[in-house]
Amino acid sequence: MSGARPGILVAAALMAGAAAAPKDPSPDLPALLERIGARVEQYYARAQRIVCLETVRLQPLAHDFSAEGGHVRQLVYELRVSWDPPADAHAAPEAKVLRELVKVDGRAPRPGDEPGCLDPKPVSTEPLEMLLPPRQRDYAFTWAGTGHTEHRESLVLDYKATMVGDASVSFKGECISVELPGRNRGRVWVDAASGDVLRLDEGLTGMYEFRIPKEHALPGGPTSMIVERADSSIRYQPVVFHDPEETLMLPSSIQTLTVIRNSGSPRIRMTQTFSNYKRFMTGARIVKDPGK
Repeated sequence: MSGARPGILVAAALMAGAAAAPKDPSPDLPALLERIGARVEQYYARAQRIVCLETVRLQPLAHDFSAEGGHVRQLVYELRVSWDPPADAHAAPEAKVLRELVKVDGRAPRPGDEPGCLDPKPVSTEPLEMLLPPRQRDYAFTWAGTGHTEHRESLVLDYKATMVGDASVSFKGECISVELPGRNRGRVWVDAASGDVLRLDEGLTGMYEFRIPKEHALPGGPTSMIVERADSSIRYQPVVFHDPEETLMLPSSIQTLTVIRNSGSPRIRMTQTFSNYKRFMTGARIVKDPGK
């Protein structure tokens, strides 16, 4: 139940962390991926009944990646996951994150507040979707060893997209969207006992440069932009529900670092934290207050 995914609308992966142990014997990788895929399917079936609050902070960074002065935009959303398994077992299902903006910088949203150029999209792909059985074929997975992640013994896999799609750059007003399908690689840590995902890191396989159309270029300004980094790190934590008792591994935070040379905001760190999880046994959906 998080935001940001390959395709890369510009994401972040801090590849440091629970180090893998290459000397560990490799397990039966197809069997492990089958187990992980089944666990993710169970996760989506349950997550559809859950709503939480997502708090987003957008922090401009200086050249040395320290916090830069100025306004730090903060957003609060109500968030849930939408997932309907396809009728065809061989088809690739789509899991989506749905957001409803409830606060901007501590106040109620006003017309024009959503979405800003760098804000999370109202609808985005759920990150674990890539681990569903029909989606796994789009990635090459390799064994990376074992680790100790979030106080649990973990199994570690590296992955890389198997096919590179056409890049897409679109301009809308002052906003630029860059999608780089297949130009991503990452690492996933999985609970050795349960098969739950504990952490997912991702980044670009290389830099990407694109030209700025004349109608969007500034006089005497740069003629191209370069996406240098799009890194993300998602961490999961156990959340306990009562009546009936149930414990689910759900997102606790996402750290994203985006570096686009020659853009208006060349270095941005986005921090997303998830709290106030609520479960609805009959399902859940976000609706707008008709009085607003």
